[in-house]
Amino acid sequence: MRKPSTRRSILTGAAAAAAFSLAPGSARAQAPARRYQPARHSQDEWLDGVPGTHRTIIDCASTASAGAAMLFANNLYVGNSRVYQLKESDVAVVVCLRHMATAFAFNDAVWAKYGQALSEAVSFTDPKTGRAPSVNLLDAPGFGGQLPNAGITISSVVKRGTHFAVCDMATNRLAGLVATATKGVQEAVYTEFVRNLIPNSHLMSAGVVAVNRAQEYGYTLLTAV
Repeated sequence: MRKPSTRRSILTGAAAAAAFSLAPGSARAQAPARRYQPARHSQDEWLDGVPGTHRTIIDCASTASAGAAMLFANNLYVGNSRVYQLKESDVAVVVCLRHMATAFAFNDAVWAKYGQALSEAVSFTDPKTGRAPSVNLLDAPGFGGQLPNAGITISSVVKRGTHFAVCDMATNRLAGLVATATKGVQEAVYTEFVRNLIPNSHLMSAGVVAVNRAQEYGYTLLTAV
């Protein structure tokens, strides 16, 4: 008569063990948490090649913010040097030139040829003359506080190690506007733009994509205004 009791005890114990193993707090019920890892793409690999143990991307979408970005980039090098005694190679800085700021991704050859059309496209004029520039003013000396870069030129931050992510969508759009204004061909103007990018430039599919990818590569975001 004791056998059924024993059988019931075994079944009860097995059920209890199964219930415990499936309980929310049990070790078996808790699946290991998946750590998010962003996908990597060959187009973005250059972001990992910029030397530096501290990474910052400066996002610019207007002509004014493009100038401010040169000042901010310079401040990152100076601030890290003065207080932390870091070398310029310890500081990775990428400036994203997108939307209206993209006009400053082109060198003097472009501004000499298309300055009037670019000036109208992004509503930017020489503060000294009130006219369309014939050079990239963010790489021109002698303006000081008349421009948001406060005299910090593109060439000077490039020398320190700054790289540029350039919005391809905006480059295409500006090429179209310039082509219309000059009765040219958009594809031809676009090709000229790409061939005359400022040093350390990397053409990205879109500026907003560049900002996203940089943060996935460990760059902190600094928005220039």
